[in-house]
Amino acid sequence: MKEATAIPSAILPDALILVIFGGSGDLTKRKLMPSLYQLYRKGKMPSRFAIVGSGRSEYRDEDYQSYIAENLKKYLPDEEYDGSKAEEFVSHLRYYAMSPTDREEYPGFRQYLSIVDGEIENPGNYIFYLATPPELYGVIPQNLQTVDLNRGEAHGKETLRRIVIEKPFGTDLESALRLNNLYQGIFEEDQMFRMDHYLGKETAQNILALRFANGIFEPLWNRNYIERVEITAVENMGVEKRGGYYDHAGALRDMVQNHLSQLLALVAMEAPASFDAGSFRDEVVKVYRSMRKFSPEDIRKNVIRGQYVESHVGENTLKGYREEDKVDPESRTETFVALKVFLDNWRWEGVPFYIRTGKQMPTKVTEIVVHFKSAPHLIFGSSDGKAVPNTLTIRIAPNEGATLKFGMKVPGSGFEIKKVSMDFTYDKLGGVPTEDAYSRLLEDCMLGDPSLFTRSDAVEFSWRFYDPILKEWQKHNDEIPLYGYPARTWGPKESDRLLESGTSWTNPCRNLTDNDIYCEL
Repeated sequence: MKEATAIPSAILPDALILVIFGGSGDLTKRKLMPSLYQLYRKGKMPSRFAIVGSGRSEYRDEDYQSYIAENLKKYLPDEEYDGSKAEEFVSHLRYYAMSPTDREEYPGFRQYLSIVDGEIENPGNYIFYLATPPELYGVIPQNLQTVDLNRGEAHGKETLRRIVIEKPFGTDLESALRLNNLYQGIFEEDQMFRMDHYLGKETAQNILALRFANGIFEPLWNRNYIERVEITAVENMGVEKRGGYYDHAGALRDMVQNHLSQLLALVAMEAPASFDAGSFRDEVVKVYRSMRKFSPEDIRKNVIRGQYVESHVGENTLKGYREEDKVDPESRTETFVALKVFLDNWRWEGVPFYIRTGKQMPTKVTEIVVHFKSAPHLIFGSSDGKAVPNTLTIRIAPNEGATLKFGMKVPGSGFEIKKVSMDFTYDKLGGVPTEDAYSRLLEDCMLGDPSLFTRSDAVEFSWRFYDPILKEWQKHNDEIPLYGYPARTWGPKESDRLLESGTSWTNPCRNLTDNDIYCEL
């Protein structure tokens, strides 16, 4: 497997064509085009470039440009939208209507790209972005190969050829291995950029800075001083218009196998020898390989799944998952999952990692909470008579930042200890905005730095851990409980049993009153 490393002084290619398959789709208009516009506004696009949207919908270039311009104004924050810059940006857009599954259309597509090459003096540098349904991930690369668009050379000269694949990369171990084998037969590893936008978030990357750029944390970052780690990513909405997709995916595939596993790796990994793609991604794979495999008994004990049901919040009635559009009325797809995971390595032996995600929760938040062990002997009193353990909370979204909680003396006589917070948020950096995740990753792809993209062996080892859970659920779907929880609550109470006695989940919105009515579906 050919591995790429970060470019020491990476520079953009002088010219480039970015092809977006699914160019008229939701991801393109809501995420990709606004992110590319932001790069253009900041002078981070090649001096000569074109963006070619492709799909089955019919557009003339000017109509496609107008369509994207309207959506830029809709989806960009007001402070980041500049009408004149947006007009300049969309002038670089083209559109080519074709069926991505029809191999016979690709010779014409290649000829069209050659015409655009001539317009912008591009030597044949192409990046292909698959903003398509996952079922096309295996079809499009094979069709590109039939007309040599996968090869990094043109007219006897080496050119840039890369492909970006959105998650999910496979739906289980078998399909992921099949996709890996297919791609490795068409592209080199350093041409493949498997997208996980969580790694593009500044606060996700800041986990590495917090750990490895500060001498005060790393000596404590192990089983001797850390009691447990919580990783939570929840949303305060249902499946919206994604019922058809979500009912075949579920929370484990949609969030845990990719996004939350990446966050686990950032928290648990060893320091890479240097921050290049090879060293960094090697350490990620080591974490995945150390995840203790679940036996069937472990799955029943350490994995809790749930599904939101109808509830009433104020005067509003929130529908249950089974009443959502395009969802099976008898569906047993999980919208909530909580796991207790252990890593079998020297640093983390015996430390539980609690992973939790869910739809229709009381708030939208992604955060990591590191619980340090209490002082070995309590010599001071506290308001509740208990020790005041330290916690470090890393907020990925919203209100990006970090909070360290520690004990301080309450003013007055005696020595009563109270927990206080030391907070950092990105808005305290003099108004420096957090970089858009897609912008960061698209820029890295153009620069040729795959550090924040998932490598093929990481995909494989992640699926090797989660696939047995999916298989056990499938095999014993009616036997393994699927717990109901009212919409806008913190999930099924049964998830509490994963935690050790005397501990509880860290719920960011303590001021909300949870509904105590739970049921088993």
